[in-house]
Amino acid sequence: MKEVLRTNDPTAIAFAKSLLAGEDIDCFEMDVHMSVLEGSIGVLPRRLMVLDRDLFLARAALRDNGLTVTEDR
Repeated sequence: MKEVLRTNDPTAIAFAKSLLAGEDIDCFEMDVHMSVLEGSIGVLPRRLMVLDRDLFLARAALRDNGLTVTEDR
C-alpha cells in the first residue's frame, strides 16, 4: 500500500475517502486511534493508503478536487 494523503483535518480525510469510493478505489485510513496517545488534540496526522496499482488514479482524483496529495519520497 502507498500513502496518498496525510493530514490533521478529519474533513479532508472524509472528503478524500468519498472521492476515492466514487472512483471505485479502495482505501485504508491509518493512525485513526493515535488521538488516544496524543490526548485528542489533533497533532498527529492521519494517513490514507491505497493499493499500489491505484496510486496514480487516486492522486489524480484527489488533485482534481483540490486536495494536496503525498508525493513519493
